[in-house]
This record gives sequence, structure tokens and C-alpha cells, in this order.
Amino acid sequence: MKQCTHADALPQPEPAPRSDTCLECLAAGTNPVHLRLCLGCGHVGCCDSSPLRHGTEHFEETGHPIMRTFEPGESWRWCFVDHVLV
Repeated sequence: MKQCTHADALPQPEPAPRSDTCLECLAAGTNPVHLRLCLGCGHVGCCDSSPLRHGTEHFEETGHPIMRTFEPGESWRWCFVDHVLV
């Protein structure tokens, strides 16, 4: 079973969210679907079900490997590099 090799490098405590929604979606005039929080810096982006995929775009631009869901009642985390739940 593949494991994440990046979780030990996450900042502690977890960074505070920079916003409460995907600001890139707001600027583009689109509606975000399923928000994600970057655990490297606190950026809030939309998931890959959104038209512009800002959460993945943020990873591609910054290399910050792990994000978590920013949806109420959910707590899972995803490593973009290792392609596994953390």
C-alpha cells in the first residue's frame, strides 16, 4: 500500500485559511465546487469538479503537496505528489 511521504513536513499548527471560499473562482465569475485547504500555506481553492480546478492549480504552481477538504463535516486529506489519502 502506497503511503504519503510528505505529511511529516507539514507546518504545525495547521495554517489558517486565507479566505472562506475560492477567490480565483470569484474573480473568474464561476462557482466553486467542494473547497480545499492547502496545508502548506492556507490557500483555499476549488476541487477538480469545479470548472477551473484552482486547488490543483495551486499545487502545480507552488508544489505544496497536501490539502484537506474545507467542507463542513469532512476531514480527509490528499497528497497530490503520492496520489494517496493521508
